[in-house]
Amino acid sequence: MIWVEELRKHLSQNSDMTFRPIIVNGSIMTLVYIAGLVEDSYVQEKIIPKLFHDESFDTFEAFDKTQLDEAIEALFYGFILVVSETSSFAYQVNGQGMQGRSIQEPSSENTVRGPRDGFVESISTNLSLIRRRYPSRHLQVRISKKGTRTQTKVALIYIDDIVNPELLQEVQRRLDTMDVDEVLDSGTVEQWIEDSWYSPFPQAQYTEQPARVVAALSEGRMAIVVDGTPIVLLVPVTFSMLFQAMDDYSERWMVGSAIRLIRFIAGFIALMLPSLYIALLSFHPGMVPTGLTLSIAAGRADVPFPSIMEAIMMEATLEMLREAGLRLPRFIGQTIGIVGGLVIGQSAVEAGIVSPAMVVVVALTAICSFLLPAYNAAIAIRLLRFPLMFLSGTLGLLGLILGLMAIAAHLVSLKSFGINYFSPFAPYHIRDWKDTAIRAPLPLLKTRPAVLQTLDGKRANNTKRKKGW
Repeated sequence: MIWVEELRKHLSQNSDMTFRPIIVNGSIMTLVYIAGLVEDSYVQEKIIPKLFHDESFDTFEAFDKTQLDEAIEALFYGFILVVSETSSFAYQVNGQGMQGRSIQEPSSENTVRGPRDGFVESISTNLSLIRRRYPSRHLQVRISKKGTRTQTKVALIYIDDIVNPELLQEVQRRLDTMDVDEVLDSGTVEQWIEDSWYSPFPQAQYTEQPARVVAALSEGRMAIVVDGTPIVLLVPVTFSMLFQAMDDYSERWMVGSAIRLIRFIAGFIALMLPSLYIALLSFHPGMVPTGLTLSIAAGRADVPFPSIMEAIMMEATLEMLREAGLRLPRFIGQTIGIVGGLVIGQSAVEAGIVSPAMVVVVALTAICSFLLPAYNAAIAIRLLRFPLMFLSGTLGLLGLILGLMAIAAHLVSLKSFGINYFSPFAPYHIRDWKDTAIRAPLPLLKTRPAVLQTLDGKRANNTKRKKGW
């Protein structure tokens, strides 16, 4: 039995490798599989009875003697090899491994009215969740293996009669250039294929919601699904997408528009409020109302530090508390974040280290940063706060304006897979403004984003709707 000898030669050092000989009608067969990837009960109840009733093996995929590497690779993907002493082939049978995590609501994307199912770590399950929502032959899935050692399955998904062929070719080209040892999650893929490594802003959006993936595919975007992670990447991405959530489309247009507009305002506050406070207090106190100035001055009477030092200390403390809350167990982390912030803030005021006004500014900034639905966008804004505070503390409002101009220039020049990141504002596409800072009624959303240059730019709801329907 040359197959068994060769397999033992290459795999016997693996303690979880199982070689299970059985006798079927006087012939010795050996089942080879990896414990953990294949359940023993499944082999006993499903595979062995099938061997007794299907001696011809016509329904099994076969490997000849030149395909030893392919047969070994199949083992590590959870298949079973059936080796017979009377045959020169090794036959591959589907295995059934340990159960993975069940489908449940994503913890990172809570919804009020939208669908509650989320992706899991199995790529086959994730693909089925997408196909169930888009049962069309135009939905295309290209699966390749990335990572020279891990050979992780990576699926590129798109709709062939919508997506821009040039954009599809660019995404595929970047995936093909990946040269890493291991791909453990979608973050590795994202960092490899993004346009600008030095930009704090994300150039790919991630999600755990199948409905959001289907919505992006219908616009002409692409999804990248990586085996072993529930995080799916959406490309290309524009800046306005980072402020959008699925609930915006589940609610009526006025409600969705109001909530989305609040997010944009909150993002602006989270970026510049501490810097604006420092600039006004240190360089332009005359621009602040007299009553407010006297109140702030009274609170700062015993504070030995300048306002910029106050802001940096409080912001740094808040970031450490936020990180501690993420790394600790969930319920303890929530307690640490809330109680720690209250205790430290109150203690710092009583000790005369910071002023009450600064605590209010930092707290309001933190609350506004929590309103952003894209966690990676919130991190970018949190990082940019510190250079803006430094500029405001040295140059006043001039420094703040220069910093905001630099950020705006960067956003305008940034691209995501060759697509202008700040579209539809720069370059402007007026027709796409209906789904940016506000969300127009669904009957008015007749076209797909112009910046994507899709093959089919019209949506199905391009007929006029009468009032009173």
